[in-house]
Amino acid sequence: MSTVHQPDLKDRPARLTVGVVGAGRVGPALAACLKLAGHRPVAVSAVSDASRRRAETMLPGVPLVPPAEVLQRADLVLLTVPDDALPGLVAGLAETGAVRPGQLLVHTSGRYGAGVLDPALRAGALPLALHPAMTFTGTPVDVQRLAGCSFGVTAPEELRLAAEALVIEMGGEPEWISEENRPLYHAALALGANHLVTLVAQSMELLRTAGVTAPDRMLGPLLGAALDNALRSGDLALTGPVARGDAGTVAAHVTELRKHAPQTVAGYLAMARATADRALAHGLLKPELAEDLLGVLADGSNGTNGNNGTKGNA
Repeated sequence: MSTVHQPDLKDRPARLTVGVVGAGRVGPALAACLKLAGHRPVAVSAVSDASRRRAETMLPGVPLVPPAEVLQRADLVLLTVPDDALPGLVAGLAETGAVRPGQLLVHTSGRYGAGVLDPALRAGALPLALHPAMTFTGTPVDVQRLAGCSFGVTAPEELRLAAEALVIEMGGEPEWISEENRPLYHAALALGANHLVTLVAQSMELLRTAGVTAPDRMLGPLLGAALDNALRSGDLALTGPVARGDAGTVAAHVTELRKHAPQTVAGYLAMARATADRALAHGLLKPELAEDLLGVLADGSNGTNGNNGTKGNA
């Protein structure tokens, strides 16, 4: 097992030169935050025209150079590439001798911990996994959103304080995630954030089909209140026909979705079943109403209208 020998932090310069490998939506925003904290971005690697424009907007005047040159110039390097590309990038940089001893290498993948940086660790780098629990737009607004944002932090124990200090300098809140729990941690975030976008987009499409001219204005206050209630109260915030056991209403929903948006039926049924399970477990859904409701959901998955549930209020 590799051992990290951390240099005495008082011997390190107070401010660091910063490089970015992969100018997607995340890297330039983090580098801009580090610049606000007094560090100095010195090099960016960008491939596509969009990433080059993003780098020029977020980090004006910072040279665009190949990845190996980014590592030559920077004390702290942000590896902000897609998850699937990260292991190959790290291995390639280590094999070509681009990694320098004592260099801080930071990746922002939610999936991986510090272990994916082992090839660089063996070359003498200091490995940190700092994943911001935030969705990014690739615009300057991201810098503002990172204020108070939680970061999933994983690093060798010797570097834990240094990793957490960097997060605080970027305006974030460090949350320690063990190496073995990184995939579960990332799955939880994807379940909440990524799937939320899909649900909201589907809801807006259905409202437009129903004749609502401003679905975003209609959903904004409702979804904002639902999110706030859920964060405060968890499952006790559940409302709606499933939690009430209104089997007839749910059956009507399934019928209309099959008619107007059949691609949404599977998702509706899956979420309704999950909601029913949680409502039952917390005493919100009465057992005597659950049987008809679950029958509707079972019938719905088989392609029938599920009109056997008639106890709910429309």
